[in-house]
Amino acid sequence: MFKEQKGIRKPYPYRNLNIAFILIAINVFVYFINMVVPRSAAYLALNPGTFLYYRFYWTPVTYMFTHGGMSHIIYNMLGLFFFGPQLERRMGSWEFLSFYMVTGVLSGIFSLVVYLVLGQNVFLIGASGAIFGILLAYAVYYPNAVVYLFFVIPIRTKILVPLFAALELAQEIFSINGGIGHLTHLAGFGVAFLYFIVRLGINPVTSFRDSGQSPWQ
Repeated sequence: MFKEQKGIRKPYPYRNLNIAFILIAINVFVYFINMVVPRSAAYLALNPGTFLYYRFYWTPVTYMFTHGGMSHIIYNMLGLFFFGPQLERRMGSWEFLSFYMVTGVLSGIFSLVVYLVLGQNVFLIGASGAIFGILLAYAVYYPNAVVYLFFVIPIRTKILVPLFAALELAQEIFSINGGIGHLTHLAGFGVAFLYFIVRLGINPVTSFRDSGQSPWQ
């Protein structure tokens, strides 16, 4: 007999509402708004100055729907398109939406705190924190799924996630590819990891370790 989960682990009713595609549509809509009214991006981006002094308290949410260029939104939306629907079917739409928003918002807030401590006046935009969280979630549920790195190199997701985390950490430490929110990407992994531990009662490390098969098979 299964014990009903209560409190923070109480499950949402299972629904499959194509939330992933709705999120893509919202991102694309906001992108075109920013193209038509370029100044609107400044009101949606997450920035220490506007957040504190102008009280733009909505920006920890809106920054993740704002993108800086065509390649920026394409890469993020491709990640959401390829991994989101299958993950949503596994988790259920409401759990998936909760995971996406919590990961994105907390990644932004973590970055904001670091920028404040370091005195950096950064305008943070993009869904990358949430997308990196989705990548980790996909690897937890499908650790032996094969994806093609750079569309060429086959690699299992349980290896891809630590590899990406190591690359993002190195780029953040050595300031490689400046202008990219490596810190937020790492925060996305971190928040997603904690979401699985606290909310879902799943240890991603255990999932990877117990998944069997050589990661390169």
